[in-house]
Amino acid sequence: MMGRMTELWQLGALELAQQIAAKEVSSREVVEAQLARVGAVNKNLNAIVRLLTDEALAAADRADKAVANDEVLGPLHGVPFSVKENIDVEGFPTTNGVPRFADAIAPCDSPTVERMRAAGAIPFARTNLPDFGLRVHTDSSLHGLTRNPWNPHVTAGGSSGGEASAIASGMSPIGLGNDIGGSLRNPAHCCGIASLKPTLGVIPMASAIPPEDQLLSSQLMLVEGPMARCVADVRAGLDVLAGQHWRDPRSVTAVLTDAEPGERLKIAVLPEPPGGPTDAGIAAAIRAVADQLSDAGHDVVEITPPEYERAGELWAQIMIGDIRAQRDLLATVMGEDGLALIAAFEAEIEPTEFPSVLLLHAERYRIMRLWSEFFLEHPILLAPTWALPAFAHGADIATGDDAMRLADWIRPVTHANVLGLPAAVTPAGMADGLPVGVQVMGDRFTDLRCLTVAQEIEQFVGVLTPIDPVTD
Repeated sequence: MMGRMTELWQLGALELAQQIAAKEVSSREVVEAQLARVGAVNKNLNAIVRLLTDEALAAADRADKAVANDEVLGPLHGVPFSVKENIDVEGFPTTNGVPRFADAIAPCDSPTVERMRAAGAIPFARTNLPDFGLRVHTDSSLHGLTRNPWNPHVTAGGSSGGEASAIASGMSPIGLGNDIGGSLRNPAHCCGIASLKPTLGVIPMASAIPPEDQLLSSQLMLVEGPMARCVADVRAGLDVLAGQHWRDPRSVTAVLTDAEPGERLKIAVLPEPPGGPTDAGIAAAIRAVADQLSDAGHDVVEITPPEYERAGELWAQIMIGDIRAQRDLLATVMGEDGLALIAAFEAEIEPTEFPSVLLLHAERYRIMRLWSEFFLEHPILLAPTWALPAFAHGADIATGDDAMRLADWIRPVTHANVLGLPAAVTPAGMADGLPVGVQVMGDRFTDLRCLTVAQEIEQFVGVLTPIDPVTD
């Protein structure tokens, strides 16, 4: 992976920021190094779908001038970052991965891009996603298929698969994605990087591209967050992005709970989540990091949180209600594969009619309270991200003998969405030659504690990326 000398594209976001601030390297050199890396490997991955070359180099020159003038610098000063193409960057299209939105130019930055710029970071690339982010596999009708740098024949995950593939292959040091059904965590698992699905409301999100106002499932479950190769960079992203913003009525300026230095925690582990099968390699990787945490002094116990399977069912019932409400609109803009997945999803879930639909939210509230009580005794929950390694391209929409029941395999990832919880992902090891991501979950507003435990796991396992993409 590494040569005798470390290349700039191999460094993390904080390492780059430190070198830029120390005048060891210029921001222009860093941006040029990332652009060169894109030129070298993106043809094999199709992770980055648009470069902001001129704008990024001009911003890098301004960043270098600020360093030369000894100005006060932000924590990510001069560091390039990538942005999923359903997050607004002023002056560029927010395509949502579909041809009908190819020219949907954003009139202003999203709150997250705005905050990254305020921290000194420089947007330089846009990354691929499936149509409207409604798939856990990244293949868009506008930009095509994104490949996984570990294996070109398996998914990079979704819907932030372009981000994860770009970060894992060294094209970007840090990026922005979003998550309503694991979309920050699915690709982190598949590509061997780190990410954080924050507590609902901790990181604001908004778009100026219609429809600007979110339906109920998005209000309750959709978040934006950072992705990077190491947990420290994800934590730096959280520090930059968190806090109330007027454009997101859900957002709050919250005091986030962290672990005390040297604190020994009671950690619940769920290596084989109920509700379906779990790949043996996945379960073994989760148990291995649980054993390492136990050896480090934590009190680790295998236990299932209350109403585990019902919580996953609630996620599906809440999601499908809004998808059905937008069915006619989606049919006019989405590609064939995305619509096939939605049709299969709809066929599995019985419609919930009024007034029963209102009772779903009372049930969700009850389970949120039960999990908060569970976290009093077990402040951290370890679980797989998926119950299998990255699957073959298109397996999520295969039919007949090749069909997989997608809901069974991705079932561990939806609980954090429906319950509004934080969930960090970091590699737990490998299975079948592919990365395994472990979720580190906690109660609402314990995002920092989740990251602290994730970083402890990272110290055991190591940072797996960047890698040169496997092309054969």
